[in-house]
Amino acid sequence: MNIHGRRIAIMATHGFEQAELTEPLETLRGAGAQVDVIAPDAGEIQGFRHFEKGDAVKVDKTLAEAISDDYDAIVIPGGVHNPDALRINEKAIAFVHGFAKAGKTIAAICHGPWVLVNAGLAKGRTLTSYQTIRVDLQNAGAKVVDQEVVVDGNFITSRQPKDLPAFNRAIIEKLAERAKAEPETVE
Repeated sequence: MNIHGRRIAIMATHGFEQAELTEPLETLRGAGAQVDVIAPDAGEIQGFRHFEKGDAVKVDKTLAEAISDDYDAIVIPGGVHNPDALRINEKAIAFVHGFAKAGKTIAAICHGPWVLVNAGLAKGRTLTSYQTIRVDLQNAGAKVVDQEVVVDGNFITSRQPKDLPAFNRAIIEKLAERAKAEPETVE
């Protein structure tokens, strides 16, 4: 499926799980999307492969510069430190709220749904996540299931790195579906 012309924000900070940022980045770009890495600060953010230091990734825009209206979807990678820092960042929460208010695709994997909890977006949703935060999701009012990918309206969640193929596929399908529903513009 081609999602040419779609714009996607991957919101992350230091401590993101390497594969959960880089694999969606590469897959979505490969499908024709423009993808920006959005972070609290400019420069680079440090990735991890579980507990081992991974690669640093270049930040395309800061949260202060990014505007949710400019994007069709947001992806929130996991890792323990990344979403734990983002969920208490007011600009990160406001950025996610922009996607929710517009009914745009919000995709979170592993510990990424923690951001949805703090944004008040988990209540009434069917979600999945890494097993250690499932009680947090339940306490926030979500119905939690143990599946490789869950699509609930415009929300897409997955459990862990081994679920990335299904996670990425669900994002592309959701964006392609939305593109088909939009009226064509005549230039």
